[in-house]
Amino acid sequence: MATHTSDKKKYLVGIYDHEETVVSAVKKVQNDGVKVDEVYSPHPIHHIDVYIGHPRTKIPIAAFMFGATGTTLAVTMIVFMMRIDWPMIIGGKNAFYPPTMVPVSFEGTVLIAALGMVATFLVSNLMGPGKQEFMFDRRTTDDKYALVVDLDKNTKSIEEIEAILEKHGASEKPRVVER
Repeated sequence: MATHTSDKKKYLVGIYDHEETVVSAVKKVQNDGVKVDEVYSPHPIHHIDVYIGHPRTKIPIAAFMFGATGTTLAVTMIVFMMRIDWPMIIGGKNAFYPPTMVPVSFEGTVLIAALGMVATFLVSNLMGPGKQEFMFDRRTTDDKYALVVDLDKNTKSIEEIEAILEKHGASEKPRVVER
């Protein structure tokens, strides 16, 4: 199925040279009535998600659930092997002796949590084999910061938004990118 240009969304991308400038610009641009969609940078910027207005992530809940699943599977595996499948008395101890279950339970927890979080990352970021990558500006992997405005989510004109981005420190004239 062919994608027509009318199907693509339009974004306005402002490029910034310094972290402090882009963080300050996000706050000021939002105060001027422009909704910022995303900020791309060569390194993590702490609390930028709060300034942009992204909701709190549910990743910790997923991590806990994967860990609980790993613990449950590990304990179930130990109990099955030691009591049902191949019961053995080791060192005169009962077949269900909790202290001996700790190392395997811990490793099962870590294994399932790690694999689950990798899968969660790939699915939530729409990544996988054959996925075509898209970047608003390749320089954001090196030394530039990109402030991205979704034009569909804003009521101001492109010219007004360009002027606001330039007023708040954009190092280049903002440009429209279709995605």
